[in-house]
Parts: sequence; C-alpha cells; structure tokens
Amino acid sequence: MKDRVAFGTGLGTGCARFSLRAAAVGTALVLAAAILPHGAARGAAPDAVAVRLVDVAGLEAEIARHRGKVVVVDGWSTSCPPCVKEFPNLVALQARHGDRVACISISLDYEGIDAPEDLVAPVEKFLAKVGAGGIVNLLCTEEADTVYRKLDLVSVPAVWVYGPDGTLVRRFDEDDATKRLKRPFHYGDVGAEVEGLLAK
Repeated sequence: MKDRVAFGTGLGTGCARFSLRAAAVGTALVLAAAILPHGAARGAAPDAVAVRLVDVAGLEAEIARHRGKVVVVDGWSTSCPPCVKEFPNLVALQARHGDRVACISISLDYEGIDAPEDLVAPVEKFLAKVGAGGIVNLLCTEEADTVYRKLDLVSVPAVWVYGPDGTLVRRFDEDDATKRLKRPFHYGDVGAEVEGLLAK
C-alpha cells in the first residue's frame, strides 16, 4: 500500500494533535478570513462545498477514480494552523490547472470523540470560507491516530502527488522536509512537482 497511497507540511515541521475542537475550528475560520484574498467570494457564485465521509480504503478508491490525471491529496485538520494557512494554495492549484489535475482534501479531524458526522458542518464551514467547492473534499471516518499509523505519518500537514498512471511520485511530510528538503515544505514545492508531471 505504501507504494500506491502514502499521505503532508510549511507545512514541514508537523502539527501537534489535540482535541480542543471548538477552539481549533474557530482559529481555522479566523485564519481563513485573514488569508483569503479580498473579493474571493464576489462575482460568480462559487461551487457549493460538499464533504463526503470515507475511510482510508475510500480515499484510495477516490485517488484511483482520477487515474489519467495528476492527483494531489492534501491531508489536513482544522486543529493544525499550518494546514489551515496553506489550504488556499490547494484551491489555487486546482483553479490554475483545471481538469488536468484532481485536487483532493482529506480532513483528519476525527479523533474518536463523538461521531465523524458531527464534524462535517464545521469542516464544510471552513472549506466554504476558502472557496474549496472546486475540489474533492473528504473527511476520514477512522480516528486520526489510526490513520497516522496506517499511512506511516507523524502528523499533518501532508501532501501526496500521484502521476497520471496512479503511481505515488512524491510525498511531502515532516520526514521528507527534514531529510530531503532540509526545510519545511510549502505549496511552491508541490506546484513544481505538479508542473514537472504535466510537462511530461
């Protein structure tokens, strides 16, 4: 599975996991308001945001569904300030490349408290704020710690880039940032990887 689906960080230094859900969502919305370009919500009505609940197998199926395109998967959480700060860059990447790229967000907000369904509304609220209706938005129904183990991931943010043949080309996460880049990664790195694949 590691060769096919492995999941992202200036991201780079990782994000501590905690359960202060209300504060985290509030912080996410404040940050979203601060970083969203002025006037982004003006003009034509943006695509409506919809969040689908999936497990890791469902995420893998979604990635496979976009075979033939470059696929970018962003693993994030509303409790992770670096994730929230960089998220609009995923939206911009989709807007820039259109149908040639499939951008997928997978929220790892579920921590085993209450039910995953209870997180849909606050996650959708953040996604609507950053205009994420043009990308595929998923919320994982498996507890975040379980997902981290399955994906051999220390923390979010994490970004995976897949080639049109469905092969994982690059995984941006804390480990990659430390060992390969020697610095936190950012969406400039992700964009360069995507551009390289599209140029082939």
